Amino acid sequence: MTFTNIWIKICGNTSLEDAQLAAEAGAEAVGFVFAPSPRRVTPEQVAAIVPHLPANLEKIGVFVDASCEAIEATVNTSGLTGVQLHFDAALDLPARLRVRFGPALRILRVIHFGAEAAERAEATIQNPHVDAVLVDSCTAKAVGGTGLSFDWTLASKTIFQNANACKLIAAGGLNPENVAQAIATLHPWGVDAVSGVESSPGHKDPAKVMEFVARARTKREP
Repeated sequence: MTFTNIWIKICGNTSLEDAQLAAEAGAEAVGFVFAPSPRRVTPEQVAAIVPHLPANLEKIGVFVDASCEAIEATVNTSGLTGVQLHFDAALDLPARLRVRFGPALRILRVIHFGAEAAERAEATIQNPHVDAVLVDSCTAKAVGGTGLSFDWTLASKTIFQNANACKLIAAGGLNPENVAQAIATLHPWGVDAVSGVESSPGHKDPAKVMEFVARARTKREP
């Protein structure tokens, strides 16, 4: 059995127990959602969680339609080490955040898979202030955490053609049963799971989290 060197983020955490579970399972990062969602948390809630997590675990805040000032305030209050811009943010926002926080802050931009996703991802990754691009699915009612997968086969021929070099992260509908196949098809730099490792919205299933990380590490041919 061989294993992949892949960056893994478990997102949508709402409690210390769930965030610690992700760390114990071997994930590189945990995500906290600061936007309307069943998984929404406040900066104060996250501030109470972060000090109890491993120092090398990335703590990433997910933002939708947030101003630079609001993001800055949340990063400072919560003790975040990264931000995920899950919206069509102003082109200069990553640069403004980089000036404020320096290279230590990981900045992720989200692209929703669709007709123009490849072009948008290519343009985004050229931004020197963006560390990685997360490719997600969306619905008319939700921009993330949908539990729906995009077309991996099509994506592998377009947006994910050079995924590892460009630091593309696969998200959307990933779970313990399909994550190995997604990795084998897309060859992403990283993967991100939310609903696929939950027992209910906002509450992680320990067995699913552990299995997701283990299977994401296992190499599987497409």
